[in-house]
Amino acid sequence: MPLKAVRIRPGVFRENTRYASEDRGWYFCDKVRFRSGQPEKIGGWQQISNNQFLGVCRSLWPWTNYIGVGTNLKYYIYFGTYDDITPIDVYTLTNPFTAALNSAVITVAHTAHGRAVGDYIQFDNVTGLGGNMTQAVLELEYQVATVISANSYTINARDPSTGALVLANATDVAGSPGGGTVTAQYQPNIGNDIQVSTVGWGSGGWGSGGWGGSGSGAAQIGLWTAYNFGEDLIINPKGQGIYYWDASAGTTVRGVNISTLVGASDTPSKANFVVVSDASRFVLAFGTTDYGSPSLDPMLIRWSDQETAANWTPAATTQAGSLRLSHGSAIEAVAQVRQEILVWTDTSLYSLQYLGPPIVWGSQILADNVSIVSDRAWATAAGVTYWMGYEKFYMFDGRVQTLTCDIRQYIFNDFNYAQPLQVFASTVEQFSEVWWFYCSAGSTSVDKYVVYNYAEKIWYYGTMARTAWVDANVVSDVPIAADYNNRLNFQESGCDDASTVSPQPIESYITSAEFDIDDGHNFGFVWRVIPDITFNGSTTPLPAQPSVELSLLTLQNSGSGYTRGVDPVATDASNMSVAGSNAFPVARVATTTVERFTEQVNIRIRARQMAIKVGSTGQGVQWQLGVPRLDLRPDGRKS
Repeated sequence: MPLKAVRIRPGVFRENTRYASEDRGWYFCDKVRFRSGQPEKIGGWQQISNNQFLGVCRSLWPWTNYIGVGTNLKYYIYFGTYDDITPIDVYTLTNPFTAALNSAVITVAHTAHGRAVGDYIQFDNVTGLGGNMTQAVLELEYQVATVISANSYTINARDPSTGALVLANATDVAGSPGGGTVTAQYQPNIGNDIQVSTVGWGSGGWGSGGWGGSGSGAAQIGLWTAYNFGEDLIINPKGQGIYYWDASAGTTVRGVNISTLVGASDTPSKANFVVVSDASRFVLAFGTTDYGSPSLDPMLIRWSDQETAANWTPAATTQAGSLRLSHGSAIEAVAQVRQEILVWTDTSLYSLQYLGPPIVWGSQILADNVSIVSDRAWATAAGVTYWMGYEKFYMFDGRVQTLTCDIRQYIFNDFNYAQPLQVFASTVEQFSEVWWFYCSAGSTSVDKYVVYNYAEKIWYYGTMARTAWVDANVVSDVPIAADYNNRLNFQESGCDDASTVSPQPIESYITSAEFDIDDGHNFGFVWRVIPDITFNGSTTPLPAQPSVELSLLTLQNSGSGYTRGVDPVATDASNMSVAGSNAFPVARVATTTVERFTEQVNIRIRARQMAIKVGSTGQGVQWQLGVPRLDLRPDGRKS
């Protein structure tokens, strides 16, 4: 019989069994993408710097020469180093410090301080208590140790040189309460690194539970939104104040509340999201406080006057204003796209557009009964916005549509519904891809991803631990992502995992659905394989050669398992197939001028159904599969 070309449709299909997916193509994969219809290993990654930031990064914002890095604890500007510009609110306190004899605990008195355990604070202009509690000790950056009441909290004093605890002596006790006229610099409340279930009044969505009774919900993780305002930066920790960082002051200066800017008027005290519009440069706050009110309205949108972050007072001479959305109970996400701003509530999608005076900004509902799992679960590519909802994916290209997903069941059957706020999306425009990262069902940290290739309209998936991602930009010509090692990495760079000092190989593989001869009536006998694999871009150190393992996975019937060790589903020897398997390495010398393939591999295997698997585990390996061919002939109907 002639050689049988193994032509497999691009993309992964998991909406049916392995055998029923025969005409659909591939079934399992990890760290593989499709380019020109053929599977290949994704690019590697390498750390930008060995320096680390504090907390779990959830926000990346590149502009000019900077990268804004927002974690659940801090906000940094990366400019060669991670410079802490976490914004501050400033208060003046009079003699706030009280010391206890032979204790490092200092009680700080501040009426309605609003601090929580772990929040960062720093004091300035301190007069020491006269003993061990000197000005240098009390002017360090501290985290709140305990909250005694709404009007007082404690810190644990430490030595500025060694970090050791400093104990108060009798002179300190005699001098307290003291400290003089102190400037207190409060950073925003820190956020959780994961979602934590909450029960009590006010928990859950609007209207959940009986009136006056308890509801259930999830405590917010630490999230930031950031937009550049020219060379400067507008930043907003979710549910807290809006801050302004002046780039001309340098990266050693912190952001300040917009209420302190020159000309500030009617500035919102809190917001869930901020955007700096492309149209005429307005600062818009979503889920914010109304004029003269301290309470956050989750459906209210306000905007500043044009070309300013300070003036929010509506008047005949300004374009500042507000509007309140009506469909839903809270704004869940905001995306600035071409010529409009998309606004998701918990039930609907709106379009917000600049109309000019006197209305200024107007809203139009685009769809009801749509969902989005988190404020970062959207990405825009080629003029289309894609997002992950609950149990499905959506797209908006002028109208809202459900996005057909060939692995929807696989993704949402292994999704941690207690951690939806950790979901985030981004693009890899180089390969026409939208990526979503999420927590699998058994994990409270992000460990998996799913990819939609919008050029080929196909899906694939894999495992990777990332917390934030931004595509190639003005700072980098490759994507940048944050990991759980508290570092940033260049993605699609090299062939290996170089997120640590010693690069490690990246394991990647792809396995097809099962195929057969004549609908499985006959056994098939394979005695020769002609592989078709390229290794362009490999960096395997000589004298070693880049290689993949190419396996034919054989079954007597479609219901039997694969041989142990060659498929992620098979876990023990009881799944051995009658026909057995044969695996072999396929190698070539990686060179830019000569392509030398292994011409053929002689084997002897017999089975009713087969699947093909290609994968690599070596360092410096980059591969792409072409169209391998099998010398396959019918070999009877009995085993």
